[in-house]
Amino acid sequence: MSLPVFANRKCRLILAIALASMIPGAGMVFAADYAGEVNPFIGSTNGGNTYPGATLPFGMVAFSPEETPLPGRGYPIAAPGGYEWRANGIKGFSLTHLSGTGCTGASGDIPVMPVTMPVDTSPSADDSFTKYASWFNHDREQASPGFYKVALGNGVTVELSATLRSGIARFSWPKDKVNANLLFRTSDSEVGSSDAAVTVYPEKREVTGSVTSGNFCGYLSPDRRESYYTLHFIAKFDAPFTEGGAWHDLALMKGARAAQGGTTYGERGHPPGRKGSGAWISFDPAKTPVVEMRVGISYVSLANARANLSAEQRNGTTLESARDTAREIWNRRLGAIAIAGGRKDERTVFYTALYHALLEPNTYSDVNGEYRGFDTKVHKVAAPRRVQYANFSGWDVYRSQLQLLTWLNPELGSDIAQSLYNQAKQNNGVWDRWTHLTGATSVMNGDPSAAAVASIYAFGGRDFDVKGAYASLLKAATVANPLDLSRRGCPVQCVGERPGLDQWLKLHYMPVGAPGWGSAADTLEMTSADFALSQLAVALGDKANETLFLDRAGWWRNLFNPHATPEGGYIQPRNADGSWKTVDFNADDDDDYVEGSGAQYLWMVPYDPAGLFAALGGIDRARARLDHFFYNADGSLAVTKSGSAHAELDNEPSIASPWLYDFDGAPSKTQEVVRAAIKQIWKNAPDGISGNDDLGEMSSWLVWAALGMYPLYPGRSEFVLGSPLFEQAIVNRPGQRAIINAKGAAIDAPFIDSMSINGVASTKPWLPASFAMKGGTLEYVLARTPNKNWGAALQDAPPSFGPKQGRAQP
Repeated sequence: MSLPVFANRKCRLILAIALASMIPGAGMVFAADYAGEVNPFIGSTNGGNTYPGATLPFGMVAFSPEETPLPGRGYPIAAPGGYEWRANGIKGFSLTHLSGTGCTGASGDIPVMPVTMPVDTSPSADDSFTKYASWFNHDREQASPGFYKVALGNGVTVELSATLRSGIARFSWPKDKVNANLLFRTSDSEVGSSDAAVTVYPEKREVTGSVTSGNFCGYLSPDRRESYYTLHFIAKFDAPFTEGGAWHDLALMKGARAAQGGTTYGERGHPPGRKGSGAWISFDPAKTPVVEMRVGISYVSLANARANLSAEQRNGTTLESARDTAREIWNRRLGAIAIAGGRKDERTVFYTALYHALLEPNTYSDVNGEYRGFDTKVHKVAAPRRVQYANFSGWDVYRSQLQLLTWLNPELGSDIAQSLYNQAKQNNGVWDRWTHLTGATSVMNGDPSAAAVASIYAFGGRDFDVKGAYASLLKAATVANPLDLSRRGCPVQCVGERPGLDQWLKLHYMPVGAPGWGSAADTLEMTSADFALSQLAVALGDKANETLFLDRAGWWRNLFNPHATPEGGYIQPRNADGSWKTVDFNADDDDDYVEGSGAQYLWMVPYDPAGLFAALGGIDRARARLDHFFYNADGSLAVTKSGSAHAELDNEPSIASPWLYDFDGAPSKTQEVVRAAIKQIWKNAPDGISGNDDLGEMSSWLVWAALGMYPLYPGRSEFVLGSPLFEQAIVNRPGQRAIINAKGAAIDAPFIDSMSINGVASTKPWLPASFAMKGGTLEYVLARTPNKNWGAALQDAPPSFGPKQGRAQP
């Protein structure tokens, strides 16, 4: 049950306190204003790569600053989210962003910039984006969910808010300035554009235009620098203006009302400078010192952008009304998990992580249901689905973010699954692993789509064409597509759903030199994908393929060399002729792995830890190897920045590994390691996310970790357990809820002394799928010192699934 939202905060507080008295843990006070717990600046350094601007959950519009680049960066982008806390200049406020990406930029479309100086040279001539930028100080800046405000050094105060498909901005001009110009830098998307156009209509108080862009990670692959989307916009003003002029490349055309031309992507995959187009309009600050701009966007047409704006911002919509509505929407979403207890900073980190996990994927269909597909045709969302979503960092989010979204809202999960399937159908049957709007960017490795769809289904998102999706995924896993044989885009952006599939089917492992990024990492990603596909087969009663893909999930053994090093076996790169790539294997090496080392990838068999432990020589040896992985020689914890021989829990390849202690009779070490990662990696500060947030994946890990549970298995909904961070958490799902009470959490106790499920004592460090589906109450007693007996019996360990452990059961 979600807390109802009231505009009056006092009413919300009274309601929250009253509700707390009616539920277990009475007397605990829950946040009345969940959005007030969020700090959007967390992760806003070039580590987390988040942005602080105004947006709604899964919003199409994300209205946020574009900053000037830091010195020595070498390209015109401050950070992938457009914002870098250490920068001190703003060059515009753009309408679209992605949160936490690793590549240098994406989207950042239609930046607008208020200036109080004459426009006397082409803005495209300013390669460093400094002339028409403005400095600012953080003490004159604020952000909260759905709202952003900054007082610029040029005297203009900018306030931003957003609806789902539109934005609203207020520009307060200084009255003592003669010039009040607003630049529309239509061509200047973060990583450039191939075309752009803008037209000014003073008599209508409108500016319209478009930009054609794409190029995500294009600087990494010369053969992938391509456009794949066009964004259309309409901006309407509440005050009169005059046309100031327009520009194209270096040519300035004062008084012109239109311009056209893109920046190109240059020779290095970034805008080369001195190219592009835009226009500016002029206001009279003496007559209209405060101007509001309402802007709608669409990836289909200008008419749809206009319709989106009309539907979401009626006449009379003000920045205050948009801001207040946005906050109410965020309170409803964030209130799906109500927590009590903990320190103020811990609550802020938690709710900010939940906030970041709810930013993507993004709404892509318009209010009339239309959207442009991967086939460039206009499609319409078909009932019962409501929204087509875009922007899936599949390699990242299949691990835990999609599970969180679906657990909280199965209808959302169903929309996401259908969106993924729609993309694949429009993309000639290819489920791309990292899609940006209508772009199959092919970033990263493996095939995360099967795990994404299977996990959504397992967590209750079942109202989509699962049979059609399964048939498509099954074909992609068994019949090599011509793109799977291509090396285009390799290594980072290999085209095809399963690069090197022909060799996978022939050799039962991915050999060195096959199309892909890293053969050892590719092998492990493929086995996880095959395990997830086996679980979809279970759900649909396909016994033959359940067996086939469960067997294929065991092919990681074909790269396991038990004699790789004196200390024991590793997943080691192997040549197509069966020989090992090197005689002297170095587990610290990252060659043939992706964003990790051989030591870190050893543990990436999340569905079959028992099988991995057996290969390592048994439970005792496996536990000793885990200890070496997570602890330094002096006994201190090594959870981040401890070298490639140890875990790196600020990046995806390692994030499942702490939970493996649950399988070897030492769950207290899972509790210790996970709590240490929460404390060391996450904090209430701009650098509070030390690794890329990757469209909310890493933030979802923090949410799960703070709840004391994790969805380890691709395509299944059992949880493995850590320990709760807060005294109480209430997870509200449609029709049911999960209640987590943790006596002792207030004294910073990370260890489970005892636990019960729905009143029945349990010593099992895992929860069955029925808890995810039906909810229930968990009661913990936590302690400062480990109870090494709790969960230590191997018969209490979570299940493992693999050919030697028996067939998976539905």
